[in-house]
Amino acid sequence: MPNSTSALVLEGVAKTFLLHQQGGIRLPVVSGVHLEVQPGECVVLGGPSGTGKSSVLKMIYGNYRCDAGSIWVRDGNETVDVASATPRRIAALRRTSLGYVSQFLRVIPRIATLEIVASSARESGKPETEATDRARDLLNRLRVPERLWALPPATFSGGEQQRINIARGLAAERPILLLDEPTASLDATNRANVIELLSERKADGVALLGIFHDEDVRDRIADRVVDITQFST
Repeated sequence: MPNSTSALVLEGVAKTFLLHQQGGIRLPVVSGVHLEVQPGECVVLGGPSGTGKSSVLKMIYGNYRCDAGSIWVRDGNETVDVASATPRRIAALRRTSLGYVSQFLRVIPRIATLEIVASSARESGKPETEATDRARDLLNRLRVPERLWALPPATFSGGEQQRINIARGLAAERPILLLDEPTASLDATNRANVIELLSERKADGVALLGIFHDEDVRDRIADRVVDITQFST
């Protein structure tokens, strides 16, 4: 991240999938992706489904390796290129700097809802009591009934699971937050609650990079929209 105050910078990022079970067919996804996200800014990736938006988020988070380019993440006073970082360094980034909210809740079975959210806060260094208080506050604000907090979320509705997913992503208060359709399964009231929480994170200086197909959510939270189709191949 040369001479940049940005929280996140992508330079010339490219990704192609190799389909081994389809005779080695190569499926290009994106090429030459350039974007920056400043602290306290929300940048939204725009474009139709299938143009590589989720793949970009997964490359930043280290779930996918990019084929070319650099992904610079600010980690305190250091900058780290996720594209060339070791798995151990990427894991450390996830603890300190990179948060991620996907479309689906994936957790260890039989873990209580409150513990799922509180453990995310503890992983980022919050003490036990503060982590639990943070989890309780988020679950309340996201309207997850308290009677569910001691239960594992496997049998909850899709909307309830997604609210737990959002609470877990926000509990750690990391300086960069990646958001992949976090409000897709939520009703209007809960979407408004999420917008309020994300706006607070922006005001605290968190850099947000997200995908929001809901135009109302996008219009209310986004500072800029980057059309990913300009980088599609």
